[in-house]
Amino acid sequence: ERVSLQIDSWFKSLFVRKVDPRKDAHSNLLAKKEENNLYKIQFHNVKPECLESYNQLCEGMLPKIHADPQYSCELVGTWNTWYGEQDQAVHLWRYRGGYPALTDVMNKLKQNKEFLDYRKERGKMLLARRNQLLLEFSFWNEPLPRPGPSIYELRTYQLRPGTMIEWGNYWARAIEFRQHNHEAVGGFFSQIGSLYMVHHLWAYKDLQSREDTRNAAWQHEGWDEVVYYTVPLIQHMESRIMIPTRASPLK
Repeated sequence: ERVSLQIDSWFKSLFVRKVDPRKDAHSNLLAKKEENNLYKIQFHNVKPECLESYNQLCEGMLPKIHADPQYSCELVGTWNTWYGEQDQAVHLWRYRGGYPALTDVMNKLKQNKEFLDYRKERGKMLLARRNQLLLEFSFWNEPLPRPGPSIYELRTYQLRPGTMIEWGNYWARAIEFRQHNHEAVGGFFSQIGSLYMVHHLWAYKDLQSREDTRNAAWQHEGWDEVVYYTVPLIQHMESRIMIPTRASPLK
């Protein structure tokens, strides 16, 4: 049966347009051409006794940056991890204009006393922090504000080096299987930070809805093939269930 599936998949692939990895950089081949968006994801590990104070501090600062037109950035979402790494905050920012926009925002924030005071106070509450710069896959939705209430799942995949194009080719077809309940929020791949890393962001009504939606994907012809051929590309994978904070545009 497995041999039959491989032959059938190979035959189908003859009729599907694939990215040629030899012609250009991965970022140019996989990212959206019409939008020059750069994303930054931040992971903050907060002292357990400080999480509520941390959230309040962020709620007072992050929406101000988001709403101020002098900053070419948008707060896409901000969450606390519910299941997965505990006492963790996750922030996702979008910079419309790419790296120049990021640099411009960072330079302006260095002159913002309120932001500098916020960072100083925030530092007292953190155990560790890290970030990544990301591009969005061309075939994924652009993450836009949602009314909610929803829980969010951030599924993170560490791919084997050299497999990003192959991953993109399979998921360009697979994403259609995961749109029926509007669960697909955004898909990203790393540019700076941990490399060959992919993040898929999903929204669900609750944990049972997540279970039902994921199980329903197996009823679509072709989903089993995607899973079969993408699992060997993965070195490590992780799932976080996250709850939006009051400041999050993704509710």
